[in-house]
Amino acid sequence: MAQIRIENVRKEFGSFTAVQSSTFTIEDGEFFMLLGPSGCGKTTTLRMMAGLELPTSGRIYIDGEEVGQKPASQRDIAFVFQMFALYPHMNVRGNISYPLKSQGMPTPQIKAKVAEVAEILGITDILDRPVGGLSGGDRQRVALGRAIVRDPKAFFMDEPLGALDAEFRERMSEELRALHDRMNATTVYVTHDQLEAMQMGDKIVVMNHGVVEQFGVPQDIYDWPATKFVAQFIGSPPMNFLDFEGMIGAGQDTVQLGGTTISVPPSLDGAAGTLTLGIRPEHVRLDDNAAYRGRVVATEYLGTTQIVTLETANGPIKVRAPSSDRIVLGATTGLVFDPRTITLFENDHGRALRSRANEGVLGHG
Repeated sequence: MAQIRIENVRKEFGSFTAVQSSTFTIEDGEFFMLLGPSGCGKTTTLRMMAGLELPTSGRIYIDGEEVGQKPASQRDIAFVFQMFALYPHMNVRGNISYPLKSQGMPTPQIKAKVAEVAEILGITDILDRPVGGLSGGDRQRVALGRAIVRDPKAFFMDEPLGALDAEFRERMSEELRALHDRMNATTVYVTHDQLEAMQMGDKIVVMNHGVVEQFGVPQDIYDWPATKFVAQFIGSPPMNFLDFEGMIGAGQDTVQLGGTTISVPPSLDGAAGTLTLGIRPEHVRLDDNAAYRGRVVATEYLGTTQIVTLETANGPIKVRAPSSDRIVLGATTGLVFDPRTITLFENDHGRALRSRANEGVLGHG
C-alpha cells in the first residue's frame, strides 16, 4: 500500500475552477474521506488522484512517485464507482477475474486469487451466478472483489454506496470498514454523507466550492470546526450559531451575549464587530435558574432524546435534552452553555478564532 500526497493541486475547466490549491497527505493504510456537498470538488480531486483527470497545476505523489501527469494505467490503483460498472454478460467469477486475465496471469493463480477474494467478501456461493440477478449489496461486493483481486497500491471509491437503500448502506459501510481493517489498504472514499464519513473515516477532508475547509480526524472536525461551513455541514442537528456585536482580546475568556456574561475558552486571537458563538446542541442544558433565556418554539422526539428549539435574543438555538424532560411550548427557560465546547467565529470570513481549546486543530485546511 502507499502514502498519497497532494501538493497545491488545482483544476480548471475553462474559466471555472473546480479545485483550488488543495494540499493534504493520506498516510499509508488510512481510510480517508473526501467529504462535501455536490459540486464542491471532491470527485474531481479523486479523479485527479486516479489519473482520470490531469491537474492544471500542482503535484500528486503515490508511494513517493510523482504521478500528476501519468495516466491511470500507470498508477497501480483500483477504482470503485457508484454504479458498480460490472460486465453484464459475465458471471461473478468472470467479473472478478477479468483484471487478472487482462494482465496475462496464469489460470491456476487466477482461480486461487478469485477464491481468496470471494472468501474475504463472503460471496463464494454466488461465483457462478450472473451479475444481473444480484441484489445491490451483492453487486457492490462483486465490484469490490474486482478491485481487491489486483492488490493495488490504493483503492479509490466514488460514492460506492450511493445507489443502495438505507439498510444496505448501513450494512455495507460496516463491511467496508471491517474489510479495510483486515487488509490495511490505503483507501480514498468520496461521499456527501457526513454520517458515513464520521463513521468510517480515519481522516476527513471537508471541501466547499473547490476549497479544503478543514482536514483532520473526525472528532477534531466535529468538536472544533475551522469554519462556519464545517460547523453547519457536520452534525445532526448542526452547530448552533448565536450572533452578537462585541469584541474579544487575546487571553479573554468571557463574552457578552444578550446582556449576559458567557464563559468561553481563552482566546488566542483578537476580533471585533459581528461575532458568532457556536455550540453543539448536546452541549447546551435547560435550566430555569440560568440568566440567559429562550422561549420554547418546537420539540422533536427522538426516542431517548428530544431536540428542543428555542428563540433567543441572538437567534434560534437547538438543545438535545433527555426525552424524559417535560417541555412546555411557549414557556421561557434558561440556557446553560458548556464553556469548554464553545467556538467563536468571525463573520466576515466565517473562520473560527483560535483558543486554548482548539489550538493545534484549526488551520489544517
